[in-house]
Amino acid sequence: MPIRAVLWDIDDTLFDYSGAERAGVLRHLAAEGAVLTRSDAADAVRRWNEVMRLHYGRFVRGELTFGEQRRERVRGFLGELLADHEADAWFARYREHFEAEWRVFSDVLPALDAVEAAGMRQGLLSNSAAATQDHKLRRLGIRDRFEVLVCSDDLGCAKPDAAAFHAACMAMNLEPDEVAYVGDRWDTDAAAAAEAGLVGIWLDRSGASPEPGAATASRIAGLAELLPLLVEDGARRPAGPAPGASVDIGGAVLPH
Repeated sequence: MPIRAVLWDIDDTLFDYSGAERAGVLRHLAAEGAVLTRSDAADAVRRWNEVMRLHYGRFVRGELTFGEQRRERVRGFLGELLADHEADAWFARYREHFEAEWRVFSDVLPALDAVEAAGMRQGLLSNSAAATQDHKLRRLGIRDRFEVLVCSDDLGCAKPDAAAFHAACMAMNLEPDEVAYVGDRWDTDAAAAAEAGLVGIWLDRSGASPEPGAATASRIAGLAELLPLLVEDGARRPAGPAPGASVDIGGAVLPH
């Protein structure tokens, strides 16, 4: 069956999250009065990334709300038991510097144009909060390129759960095998999409070593490689749920 739509991950796929996070936290620390050596700066970036991954993972697993994971990131980074309002204020100041660094990758707009010109529909599936991602996409100027924005905080489940991918397909009224999913993570994006019956495509910008079982999904180094893969239907299609199979997604999905 031909691919009729592309679902996209957002952070570090369309949007350079890692670059903005790195520059944003250093700008914020400088504004807070920190004087950092090169070694100090590298350590600060590493620690901020570590606490982000730890507590964002807890949000994805349903252990924290979106606001709570932000507060825990601040507390973990500073090593201080701040009150909620203090952690919120620190994060808000960081957020200003983070947002000032927001950029899409240089290959994103040409890829979106090419997919649209090929007659394929486009949507988004993200392990995040819908309001946060909607704000981000509008600020980046690309929100209107996508029919739907499906986020884990609305679903009650998250990638790599197959139910999240099926929910996004249902939001577009398409079967999983009519949809390709593009993301920067092998495990939670490409492999999980393939297991859910979509065409999984791993956007490996860093040239990482192939993951075990990488044959279940296609791998591209940049988005210039995407359209030929879709048009030629060269993406590997793993075994997955049969078209029309009943899937419990835990509630309706509405476009944003």
